[in-house]
Amino acid sequence: MKIHLIRIGNSRILPLPESLLARCGFGEEAEIRVRGKVLEISPVRKLREGWEEAFKEMARRGDNAPLL
Repeated sequence: MKIHLIRIGNSRILPLPESLLARCGFGEEAEIRVRGKVLEISPVRKLREGWEEAFKEMARRGDNAPLL
């Protein structure tokens, strides 16, 4: 997908379709990283996001026994 960058003062804006943002799990914030000449944009993960599902899977497999 190609998009046109919009210039506002000394900045540029990347207009991203709402459907694309929703598909990638974006909320109101994003994390941006630069790796070489690649700009990575990812949704901000909530603290402990996914832990509940991980614990349920551990219990299902029997991996939740206390360590002695």
